[in-house]
Amino acid sequence: MSKTYFAPVLDPDREEITLAYMHDGAQDREDGPTGLFWLGGFMSDMEGSKASLLATLAKAQNRPALRFDYSGHGQSGGKFVDGTISKWLDETSQMFLDHTIGKRIIVGSSMGGWLATLLYKNIAENHRDQLHRIAGLVLIAPALDMTKDLMWDEYDEIIRQEITSQGFYAEPSEYGDEPYIITKDLIDDGKQHCLLQTGLKVDCPVRVLQGEADPDVPWQHGLKVYDALEGSDVVFSLIKHGDHRLSSFDNLRLIENTCTQLLDIADI
Repeated sequence: MSKTYFAPVLDPDREEITLAYMHDGAQDREDGPTGLFWLGGFMSDMEGSKASLLATLAKAQNRPALRFDYSGHGQSGGKFVDGTISKWLDETSQMFLDHTIGKRIIVGSSMGGWLATLLYKNIAENHRDQLHRIAGLVLIAPALDMTKDLMWDEYDEIIRQEITSQGFYAEPSEYGDEPYIITKDLIDDGKQHCLLQTGLKVDCPVRVLQGEADPDVPWQHGLKVYDALEGSDVVFSLIKHGDHRLSSFDNLRLIENTCTQLLDIADI
């Protein structure tokens, strides 16, 4: 059983929030084997099937792994409705810089895939001396630019007016969970982080895993992500009948094999 730790971080408004996180596998060392860094999706937590898979993989291969809950998610402090891409990116960057040491494969699912690319961009622009530690990206149904392309642009005029007038929209969940509270702040803030039009140059291997039958992030959107990533080792894999969560036994095995491939490349 992994132990949960709590780390204070400063959000963009300079308020302190406590984030819950777990270390799995080997002790992190600068000269140690490449590890994993998990980024979950919108309204998910660090104890889901894919996060647990990476924890098990790290333990089996004697590698370090880190997973955490964004503010307003899981065991972390803060309110979900106060969350924005800027805030969650800031938390992601602080967790990577302050709580990991050696090289890592960044694995992001859905919104976590967007945050993974934004983390790479932030490190490349503001912490260049740390960029070598991002040894690869595994993007699972990556929801880049989701606040624009997958939310605002897809909403009808009634929903847009609701967001504008009352400041939020309660979007029903396809998975029987609580509604997704989509705030105006989330939509407005997301505009400054869009990458699909400008593109992103990446100097590490990237693997995009996309379900063919994903109702939340259509495969065509995943292909846009692939097109926007400029690098010499970028691969797009379309999974037959794959849904958004990609949590079936075969899907999890594919994710595990993909991560293992990039880990092995990083250790060469």
